[in-house]
Amino acid sequence: MSSKKVLAFYLEGCPYCKQAREALKELISENEKYSSVSFEWVEENQHPEISEKYDYYSVPSMFVDGEKIYEAHRGEKYEECKENVRKVLEAAS
Repeated sequence: MSSKKVLAFYLEGCPYCKQAREALKELISENEKYSSVSFEWVEENQHPEISEKYDYYSVPSMFVDGEKIYEAHRGEKYEECKENVRKVLEAAS
C-alpha cells in the first residue's frame, strides 16, 4: 500500500513549525516506515491561494486526504507535538 501525501502549512520563523519538523525527523529515525510518507510544505504567506482553501487557525497544520489531523496550539510542548506528528504519519502510512 502506498503512502498518502501530507499537506502541511507553516510560517517561516514559527517556533512550533520548527518543533514539528524536528519531531518529524526524530520519528522517521525511530520508525523507517514513516520515511515513505511525503510532505508538501506550504508557507501560508507565500501561497494564500492554497491556505485559504483549508480550515485551520494555527500553524503548523497538517492534512491527510483533506482531513485536518494536526493543528498546533500556543504553548504546545515538544512531546505533545511529536505525538501529534506521529498521528499524522500513521494516518498517511
